Amino acid sequence: MADRNSISETYTEVIRAAVFGLAANLFLGIVKLAGGIIGNSFALIADAVNSIGDVMSTLVVLIALHYAQRPADEEHPYGHTRAEGIAASNVAVVILISALYVGWEAIQRLTVQHPIPPVWTLWIAGANIIIKEGLYHYNVRIGSRTGSAAIIANAWDHRSDALCSLAVLIGLASISIGGPKLIWADEVASLIVVTVIVWSGIRLFRASASELMDLQADPVFVNQIRAAALAVKGVENVETLWVRKSGLEYFADIHIEVDQNLTVAEGHRIGHQVKDHLLDQFTRLRDVLVHLEPFPHHHTAAEDEA
Repeated sequence: MADRNSISETYTEVIRAAVFGLAANLFLGIVKLAGGIIGNSFALIADAVNSIGDVMSTLVVLIALHYAQRPADEEHPYGHTRAEGIAASNVAVVILISALYVGWEAIQRLTVQHPIPPVWTLWIAGANIIIKEGLYHYNVRIGSRTGSAAIIANAWDHRSDALCSLAVLIGLASISIGGPKLIWADEVASLIVVTVIVWSGIRLFRASASELMDLQADPVFVNQIRAAALAVKGVENVETLWVRKSGLEYFADIHIEVDQNLTVAEGHRIGHQVKDHLLDQFTRLRDVLVHLEPFPHHHTAAEDEA
C-alpha cells in the first residue's frame, strides 16, 4: 500500500504554503485598502479587493484541504478529495462578481475629478510588487516539489498580483508626474487590475470545473503509471488507463492484459501486485481499480461500439 505518511506530508507542506500566502495577502490587503481610502487611490482599492479575494479563496481552499483528508465512509466511498474543486469553483464565482463590481465603480469614476493620490501610495504599490514576486518564486518551488496544482495556481496568482501592482504603480506615477490632467490614470490602472482579476477568476473556475468533470490527468503522469504497470511480472499489455485528479490525489482505472491460460487465482494475484506496486510508486494515487483482460485480446464488435 501507498505510504500515507508521504501523502500527509504533502498536504502539510501545501497547507503551510497556503497559510503563508494567506497571511501575506491579508496584510497587503489591509495596507492597500487603508492606503487607497486615505490616499484617494481607487487603483489601490481595486488591488486591495484582489488581495482580499485571494484571502477568501485561500481560506476556503484550506478548509477544503482539511476536509479532503478525511477517510472514506459509507456515504463517500471514494473519499472527500473533491472538496477542493467544489470550493475553488464557488470562490471563482465570488471573485468574478467582486471584480465586475469594482470595474463598474472605476468606469463611473473616469469622468469624476478627485484629489491626486499622495506620493507615498507609490511606495505601497512598489512594496507589493516585491512581496508578491517573492511569493511567486516560493510557491513555484513548493508546487514543483509536491506536484500540487493548487499551489502552482497560487504561484501564478501571486505573479498576476505583482503585475496588477505594477499597473497601479505606473498609474500613480503618471498622476504624480502629469498632475490633474492625468488623474484618469488611476481609474485606468484599476480597470487593468479588474481585467486581470476576471481572467484569474475564469481560469480558476475552468480548472476546478474540469477537475469535477473527471478530466484525464497529465499525459506524462499517465505514461509513468502505464510504464510502472507494465514492469509487473505477468502483465502483457495495458489496454486502458484512466487517471482522474481529485484534489491533491488521483484515482486510476486500469485494464491489464494477462495470459489467457492463467487460472482466475493467478490473474487475481497479478492484479493485486499491479495495484500494490502502483500505490507504492505513486503516493498521490489514492486508489487503483484493476480489471483483467485475456492476452492476446481480440476486440469484439460489441466492445468496439462501447
